[in-house]
Amino acid sequence: MTERIGFIGLGLMGAPMALNLLRAGHRLAVYARRETALAPLREAGAEVCASPAALARAVDVVFTIVSDTEDVEQVLLGPDGVIEGARPGSVVVDMSTISASATRAIAARLAGRGVAMLDAPVSGGDVGAREGRLSIMVGGDPEVFARVRPLLEVLGANIVHIGEHGAGQVCKACNQVVVGGTIAAVAEALLLARASGVDAARVREALLGGFAASRVLELHGQRMLDGDYRPGFKARLHRKDMRLVEEGAREQGLELPLAAQVAAHLDTLLAADGGELDSAAILSALERMQQGAG
Repeated sequence: MTERIGFIGLGLMGAPMALNLLRAGHRLAVYARRETALAPLREAGAEVCASPAALARAVDVVFTIVSDTEDVEQVLLGPDGVIEGARPGSVVVDMSTISASATRAIAARLAGRGVAMLDAPVSGGDVGAREGRLSIMVGGDPEVFARVRPLLEVLGANIVHIGEHGAGQVCKACNQVVVGGTIAAVAEALLLARASGVDAARVREALLGGFAASRVLELHGQRMLDGDYRPGFKARLHRKDMRLVEEGAREQGLELPLAAQVAAHLDTLLAADGGELDSAAILSALERMQQGAG
């Protein structure tokens, strides 16, 4: 049976993901609050729905990717939300990055209506979204995952079922610790190179050939060298993700000093009105700190 698909959330990540589903030949219904977000999908042939509930009535699988936990709760469980229109046997695939504990609660609410849920947050930024090669981390029932996997394969190149509900969100939190820490490390390395009078571009080139090589050094390192902080992933959203890391750590009684330092760098960047910049702009926050120290 061909699944009828709906997509809610057509921002920097969601719009190219939805377009990839259309280009793969799937019939797609979409919902977004802003007409400017809907226009490209309408032009590409998607059906536009008036509300999340209306979209859910028309499809078998609902994808969501919105900003934060409260947004997911509103879209899925709020007035005129997906829960009011979804039929028993349908599936919600939430690809947002939100609280793992909230994900478990949402999944339980949907299950009470006979609706399955997967949490499937992603990594790879806007480039990965456009090229359909995101890393997708999935929590939920293995049989539901198997059902939805052909659709996920349109969106991602690395798709891993992590475990039960919320496990995908825990994995994404782990991802953000590693990514944030590596961005900060690359920024510090380039800052040290420049302060020492050494060509930072050649330092990056050398490091890419050794054990320090990473996608962050390759992509974000180049952004830092160019001073090009147009967002692939906005710093304010990265800070939101680090808040989720902090909350998850507290729930487990953990202290994560590296995560706390990354959050502090992002706070400095946001305080300087850098929230809409790419999180690679952590380098500019570090440079500002040095100027203040001087």
